[in-house]
Amino acid sequence: MRLLTHNYLQSTVKGTEKGYPLKIEATKIEYEESPFDAEFLRSLIPKIDYSTLLFGIQQISEKLEDSNDIQEGISIPNLPESIENDDLQEDLLKKLHTVLFDIHVIEGDLVCPDTGRRFNIKKGIPNMILHADEI
Repeated sequence: MRLLTHNYLQSTVKGTEKGYPLKIEATKIEYEESPFDAEFLRSLIPKIDYSTLLFGIQQISEKLEDSNDIQEGISIPNLPESIENDDLQEDLLKKLHTVLFDIHVIEGDLVCPDTGRRFNIKKGIPNMILHADEI
């Protein structure tokens, strides 16, 4: 699961009032470089909740620091606390590209901040399917 995907996911469990952003509890993270496309990224940035992206980066960074089970050599670039469309120089776009597209949560859980409901991530795919009593 890419951090781009995480940015759009939320818990819709019945009775949930604050199901976004989901907490990331990663057990396996991998880095896979993908082609950089500045124009595509510029068009995507307005659709990203930047504070949620920073939240996800923080959780993955903590896991990278605490674990020997994570692929070696993964480096998460430092990003500014906020961005404006005028700030989108190529260096910043490359950093954003890395965190949005190249870092993958392969195994772990997404956790609802309201209910604590865990959504399993297997082979990079988050399972957001609800049980019958949660609808």
